[in-house]
Amino acid sequence: MEGGPVPSIEEPRNARSRRTHQALLVAARELIEQDGLAALTMTTVAERAGVSRRATYLHFASRTDLILALYRHLGETERLGESLQAVWDSPDAVSAVAEWAAHIARAHPRILAVSRAVESARHDDPGAAAMWEYTMSNWLRGCTRLVAWLERDGVLHPGLTVRTAADLLWGLMSWDLLERLIVDRGWSADEFADRLEALLTATFVDQGRRL
Repeated sequence: MEGGPVPSIEEPRNARSRRTHQALLVAARELIEQDGLAALTMTTVAERAGVSRRATYLHFASRTDLILALYRHLGETERLGESLQAVWDSPDAVSAVAEWAAHIARAHPRILAVSRAVESARHDDPGAAAMWEYTMSNWLRGCTRLVAWLERDGVLHPGLTVRTAADLLWGLMSWDLLERLIVDRGWSADEFADRLEALLTATFVDQGRRL
């Protein structure tokens, strides 16, 4: 959910319709966070939002459309795009690596519950599969952009191609890694950011040519 493209879903034009639209998305998030993706149906989200099932279908043609709209909703409400933009606003590629670690530490814990639910259901649930595909493709796009910047600055670690480095960086964004260290091992967000920065710098930056 890194601010990449998502299929367009028409936004409601009047205030009442916009409120209903938002209420459905909030309800969908709550259901997934509390009970997992299997609990999300057009009926349960309508009941949670306090609207009719018919009203739900007026906003989202299908459950998959609802889940994809939730993708965009999470990005907007948790300001993921703003957090990621700090990476691209960095003065140089090495600084961007540090900001990348900070971005993951500050932004990803906010959406961990929904993301883990989607991950666990992605092989059997079409909506989860669609959301997962968009998330992972956006991650890889961002990773490739960052690693290509390292290469342009002449500081990509020797022995790594842009593609290989992007794949490794993408793998290190795993929700499992985040959950194990922050939830299971009790790392703070600051500790996670600092230690991830050290790992990424050692792995991807050529220390002999570092700016």
